[in-house]
Amino acid sequence: MSTSELSTQAAERPDDIEAVPVRHPWRWVAAVIVVIIAASLVRSVIDNPHFQWGVVGDYLFNPRIMRGVVTTIWLTVVSMVIGILLGIILAVMRLSPNRLISGSSWLYIWFFRGTPLLVQILFWNFISALYPTISLGVPFGGPAIINADANHLISTTVAVILALSLNEGAYMAEIVRAGIISVNEGQSEAAHSLGLSRLQTMRLVVLPQAIRVIVPPTGNEVISMLKNTSLVSVVAYTELLYSVQLIYSVSFQQIPLLIVAVIWYLAMTSVLYVGQYFVERRYGRGFTRAQRATMQERWLGFGHHGQ
Repeated sequence: MSTSELSTQAAERPDDIEAVPVRHPWRWVAAVIVVIIAASLVRSVIDNPHFQWGVVGDYLFNPRIMRGVVTTIWLTVVSMVIGILLGIILAVMRLSPNRLISGSSWLYIWFFRGTPLLVQILFWNFISALYPTISLGVPFGGPAIINADANHLISTTVAVILALSLNEGAYMAEIVRAGIISVNEGQSEAAHSLGLSRLQTMRLVVLPQAIRVIVPPTGNEVISMLKNTSLVSVVAYTELLYSVQLIYSVSFQQIPLLIVAVIWYLAMTSVLYVGQYFVERRYGRGFTRAQRATMQERWLGFGHHGQ
């Protein structure tokens, strides 16, 4: 067979091959099942008179509910700001070459991550039972600069902010520490060679680069904090959930009012989810898919806490 005949057959061969896409019938079966189940659930929610959607609509924008929503947002912002600042300090302490300083940071993180947030809220609310008087001054019997009654100094508002922010500081410390560790050590060595101190190196060189790793999981922490504010209802703090409880304790319409709370929590967290999506998209630039997956696993791992 000549070379021209072989080339002719090779040219004709692709025309004889027909590409057949792989069929996945079970995917369609699974999709149909999911659609049927979802439609059934939606119909049961709409048609079930026990949900009392009319009552839900009446209370959705009730002034007491709206005050609870505003208080929830305010509590989330204040506690997160304090928690982030505390987390940065604890992370820097944790990486200190001084064992006493790093050990103190580790002990703090161990304690606040190892005990439930609900228990911490209760302890801070009843702190006057342990320390009726809070004194600040020279230790070991020296003169006191501040001497105040614990019930007046630590109100319910102060107690819940302390509980939420101190607990959050422990989790943010691990997130910040992971971000600092992700920065190449050569950056610190170069900064030291230029005469920068350790604090200057951390502030001017390391932390700005670590932000890329720190910011995305902080979004998870904000969402967790928003939901964890509902725990302060156990000490009668009038955020969203306790506002709902106060209303249904009189009207006895527990289910529709709890649905009101669910709707508002979903609305607030959905806004945060959208913001988190864009933040992760911005700070995930330059990473491969495998690196983003690894980072996401770390972020989710740091975010599991609270109740």
